[in-house]
Amino acid sequence: MHSGALFSIGPVPVYNLTLTSWGVMAILAALFYFGTRKMERVPKGLQNTMEIAVEGLLSFFSSILGEDRARKYTPVLATFFLFILLSNYSGLIPGAGYVEGFKPPTSDWNTTAGLAILVFFSTHYFGVRAKGLSYFNHFLQPFWPFLPLNLLEELVRPLSLCVRLFGNIFAEETILAFLLAMAPFLVPVPMMALSMLLGAIQALVFTVLATSYIGAATEEHHDH
Repeated sequence: MHSGALFSIGPVPVYNLTLTSWGVMAILAALFYFGTRKMERVPKGLQNTMEIAVEGLLSFFSSILGEDRARKYTPVLATFFLFILLSNYSGLIPGAGYVEGFKPPTSDWNTTAGLAILVFFSTHYFGVRAKGLSYFNHFLQPFWPFLPLNLLEELVRPLSLCVRLFGNIFAEETILAFLLAMAPFLVPVPMMALSMLLGAIQALVFTVLATSYIGAATEEHHDH
C-alpha cells in the first residue's frame, strides 16, 4: 500500500482526501435522490427543502446570466457550489482535525486544482456550444496582437481559482486547529460559527467567478 494511504482498492490507493470527497458526493447524491424519489405537486419535507434550494440558486444565477442561460448552466454551477460548501463544512465535524480520514477536500490543492480545471474546460466547452468556432475570435480582440495576453489571461484564471480557494480554506483549518489546541473550551463555538460563514463565502466566491467566466464565454449581443 502506498505511504499515507488509508487503504487500497486493487492497485489504486485511497487517501483521506479521497475518502472525504466520496463522503461529500454521497451526501449530495442521497439528498437529491431522496428529495426527488417521490415528487408531489404540493412539496413537503425534503422535497420542499430541495426545491427551495434549487429555486434560490436558479434565481441567483438568473441575476447574473439571465433566465435562459441560468436554466442551462445552473446544474453545473450549483454542483460546484454545493460540493465546495459541504467540503468546506466537512472540517467542522467534531474531531475532524484529529481523526484520520476527515481532511476537508478544499484544504488540499489537488481538489481545488481539479475544480479549477473543470471550470476552465467547462467555460470553453459552453462557449463553443453557444457560438460555434467563432467563439475563438474573442482571443483576437480587440486586435490580433493581443492574442498572447488573452491566452495568458485564460491560463491564469484556473490558477487564481485554485490558489484562492485552497489558500483560504487551508489557512482557516490551520488557524482553527491551533486555537483549539490553545483554548479547547473557549474557541469552538465562535470559531465554528466564523468557519461556517467563511466556508459559505469561499464557496460563493468560487461559484460567482465560475459563473462570470461561463457568462462571458456564452454571451451574445442580444443579451445586453
